[in-house]
Amino acid sequence: MAAPIRALLVTLLCAGWSVVGLSAAAAAAPVEAPGTGLLRVAHLSPDTPSVDVSVQSVSSPGAVISLPGVGYGTVSAYRGVPAGTYAVSIRGTRTDPAAPPALSTTVEVAAGTARTVAAVGQFADLRLTVLDEDLVPPPPGQARVRVVAAAASVDAMDVSLGGTPVVTGLGFARTSEVVDVPAGQVDLRITPAGGAPTGLPVEVRAGSVYTVLVLDRSGGGTTVQMVLDAAAPGVVPVGGVETGAGGTAAGRGVPPLPLVLAGTAAALLLTDVPRRARRVRPHRDPVG
Repeated sequence: MAAPIRALLVTLLCAGWSVVGLSAAAAAAPVEAPGTGLLRVAHLSPDTPSVDVSVQSVSSPGAVISLPGVGYGTVSAYRGVPAGTYAVSIRGTRTDPAAPPALSTTVEVAAGTARTVAAVGQFADLRLTVLDEDLVPPPPGQARVRVVAAAASVDAMDVSLGGTPVVTGLGFARTSEVVDVPAGQVDLRITPAGGAPTGLPVEVRAGSVYTVLVLDRSGGGTTVQMVLDAAAPGVVPVGGVETGAGGTAAGRGVPPLPLVLAGTAAALLLTDVPRRARRVRPHRDPVG
């Protein structure tokens, strides 16, 4: 293989894996650039159909983030946005974006902060609420959790995690304070007012921050979705996973293009390696 071609392939290989490493690191925990904050949206109204969401900067009206077809139980990924004020609007799916929104609110995103705009309550009294996020890592050996009660079938609930009480008497469409709990494989126990407790095994990683969504299940009953808000080093967020009912959100994986570039370059380089015994050193790509 000619030296210039070999050099080009080596460059592609290194570039591909560099992008993979950067992508994995970016996924491991939400990180904002200086002068920016983090913003995401959530649909937590059990009887409200899917909606189209738009996020528009008040100071730069042309800058719009569009999220079509956001359904119940969906929590979007964080978006890094310049510090400022944003208008968040929701419309019925496939509604003309120029039409007046069904509901809207404004949210102030300060540099270095994270906020969630959530549609909560029943459809008849649907409202948008802004949640301040605490993404500061918890103490060593612990995870940080909070609970969002988004199941209309439960008037109030007590929640504990690994024996540590998280919240008592949390009503529908309410959010608990954050609580630090021991990390590991633990029992998530939910006790509805006047009902029997339900225990579910979950894993919470040390150094990570979670939101526990309690949702109405289609067909009756409730389900729990663990949302990884911020990950400890070495943990790649995969979005919300429904506990006891299978995953409901696809993983936010590494973009395929860098993998294709790296794989192609590696394959071509290996065809030029003399057929002799060689030792391959195992390596671990940095994550987080």
